[in-house]
Amino acid sequence: MAVITLTTQDGQKVQYVDEMIGQGGMKDVYFSPDKSYVVAFFRDKLDFQGQERLKSIVGTYRDGILQREGGAYWSELFCWPTAIVEKDGKLGVVAPVYKSCFFFSHGSVNNDFLGIKGKEKEGKWFASASNRSKYLAPQERGNWLTHLQICLSISRAVRRLHAAGLAHSDLSYKNVLVDPSSGQACVIDIDGLVVPNKYPPDVVGTPDFIAPEVIETQHLTKTDPNRKLPSTQTDRHALAVLIYMYLFYRHPLRGGKVHDLDAAKDEELMMGSKALFIEHPTDASNRVKADQLGKAQLPWGDPSKMPYTIAGPLLSDLFIKAFVDGLHDPQKRPTASDWENALIKTIDMVQPCSAKCEMGWYVVDNTTKPKCPLCGTTYQGKLPVLNFYSSRQGGSFKPDNHRLMVWDGQSLFPWHVNRFVFPGEKLTVDQKKRVGYFQLHQGDWYLVNTGMPQMYDAVAKKDVPINGSVKLNDGAQILLSREDGGRLVQVQLVN
Repeated sequence: MAVITLTTQDGQKVQYVDEMIGQGGMKDVYFSPDKSYVVAFFRDKLDFQGQERLKSIVGTYRDGILQREGGAYWSELFCWPTAIVEKDGKLGVVAPVYKSCFFFSHGSVNNDFLGIKGKEKEGKWFASASNRSKYLAPQERGNWLTHLQICLSISRAVRRLHAAGLAHSDLSYKNVLVDPSSGQACVIDIDGLVVPNKYPPDVVGTPDFIAPEVIETQHLTKTDPNRKLPSTQTDRHALAVLIYMYLFYRHPLRGGKVHDLDAAKDEELMMGSKALFIEHPTDASNRVKADQLGKAQLPWGDPSKMPYTIAGPLLSDLFIKAFVDGLHDPQKRPTASDWENALIKTIDMVQPCSAKCEMGWYVVDNTTKPKCPLCGTTYQGKLPVLNFYSSRQGGSFKPDNHRLMVWDGQSLFPWHVNRFVFPGEKLTVDQKKRVGYFQLHQGDWYLVNTGMPQMYDAVAKKDVPINGSVKLNDGAQILLSREDGGRLVQVQLVN
């Protein structure tokens, strides 16, 4: 095949092999000779506004996000185009190739009978109970902890876009690649970003993820002031749907209620003006009809068996805000930051399933006896729960609404030690290193200090040196840091 050489708008030389490797909704894609990047040409000619938007995304906004402090961190969460090219009157973008983890290594069951090995891991494979159980090889499915981590990565990416004044406009499992085996995610289709009040969207979104107000007003012209177009607020709806689907493998609005005998009209009402959460706490009219579910959809397809509340209190509150309070009131929808914070704290509340079932991990809400919701296996033995308090002015400590469920080998990090350290793009190399770990020894639990020079046993009134340990008795109080924002943990033994 011929190798084509082009010069980008900013003067770089790029090459591609003249053999199409894929087609998206708007672009044709070609590999570079060494397959380190792709060149994707728009099939349709972009108008002036579209060209200017593309220039700002590849230029100003890319520089603002990827070329500043934390840029390396964000480059892992976005597949951001690096340059613009033109050939035969068609514009194209240059973009890095996705990481290898975002391609199927095992594919489908029965020796990959679907032939998806080597193909991109579109999120749709992992957000459907039937797809997961019927088609995906077990090695591809991940577990509930990695799915929580995927949701956290997507929330962070959306938070960064919104902080820059951008909206994705087509946030869906089509435009998010995920790797459940490692818990990684990458947001793609960046060239379609919306710059509110400057560059309008090219698309209104992907079915299942379009906000109700967009569907309800889609009959109006784009110039009509009552027409609702993609924005940061519609992104918030799509993000909530994504998180719900990656955790429960079902759609939050697809229940048993029929609004119209005409299938197309019914779909429009179900996702638009009549949209109703399938787990609405007071309106049961859109409950899933479990007797109509296939075997492959169970138990996840039946909310009565796997309700949203298994995600713990923090995420449960946000699901209510997203799908009850904010479903038809965009102002009330949780922000990406809300999801990020709740997911960080929820991940600290997980416990491994002792039966090592497919779910693998579950959230302990500290109100009931710990039990895996999928296989029913109850936790055996003593379970330490660390309740976090942090120092305030005047030497007082106040609760942080943050607790840590302990498991054998679990690590303690600087963001657990001090409330001013936030796990995200600003972490230094040292702040990513664990400073302690938990160990189960002869039926007793210990916290081993590996990097907390100020650790102090407040009950025994003695310092805990580096490489020393403290037993986690019920009622134990351990000061992790004396610095401003330093945390005190109070140990509660359950079971």
